[in-house]
Amino acid sequence: QGQLVESGGGLVQAGGSLRLSCAASGRTFSTYAMGWFRQAPGKDREFVASISWSGGDTYYADSVKGRFTISRDNAKNTVYLQMNNLKPEDTTVYYCAGDSRHMGVSDVRAQAFDYWGQGTQVTVSS
Repeated sequence: QGQLVESGGGLVQAGGSLRLSCAASGRTFSTYAMGWFRQAPGKDREFVASISWSGGDTYYADSVKGRFTISRDNAKNTVYLQMNNLKPEDTTVYYCAGDSRHMGVSDVRAQAFDYWGQGTQVTVSS
């Protein structure tokens, strides 16, 4: 049974930075495509970024492109999301996800990912 645990969320002022971490255990997540999503209350889960198993390919939502960077360290079984120039509209819960059926960044829909963390809150004050 695989497990994903996010950390690094918190409160930051607009224009500030945070780095989220996602520690994976129990499965060979190093061969999975991984992603970050976010979900505001009452809204659908929104794709943020994804990364191939090797880290060689990444894909971003237009809303975060140029501000967020996804990366991974397979030796540490950890995926990161570096968030810079944060905006109040980035405020929500962020989830780490793993896609055991794909090694590459081929499907960024939430339903393509079969492993999920519990989420970490990010709050950006204006």
